[in-house]
Amino acid sequence: MKAVIQRVIKASVIIDHKIHSTIGNGLLVLVGIEDADGQEDIEWLSGKLVNLRIFNDENAVMNLSVREINGDILIVSQFTLQASTRKGNRPSYVRASKPEIAIPVYEKFLEQLGRDLGKEISTGVFGADMKVELINDGPVTILIDTKNKE
Repeated sequence: MKAVIQRVIKASVIIDHKIHSTIGNGLLVLVGIEDADGQEDIEWLSGKLVNLRIFNDENAVMNLSVREINGDILIVSQFTLQASTRKGNRPSYVRASKPEIAIPVYEKFLEQLGRDLGKEISTGVFGADMKVELINDGPVTILIDTKNKE
């Protein structure tokens, strides 16, 4: 699984000109799934998201997690995160899982994340044409690949 994590003041997903989901202070996370992703990736990424210390404490030091600030998480599926740009100028998406594989992994990930955070997770709609609005706080943007745990 690949994820782009953005610390936000607020974020929302708009589908068909209507707000589908919105959050306040927390994380907007774009997630791309590949066929090799499984339960280990789900658990590792979920644990990392809820415990990642990227929110400021009283001394303006990034020392608090989204769980510690009682923040929200908005998850948006994005197959283009699995793009390969190795050859030519047109990205290849062969590594991105097809919906029949990706949707069950995505749903398990949302369940795990909800359990780990202790509250409901806001989402986009898998496969929908979405408009994502956000106010990135900092800006703080972090890339994670569960296959390359740095």
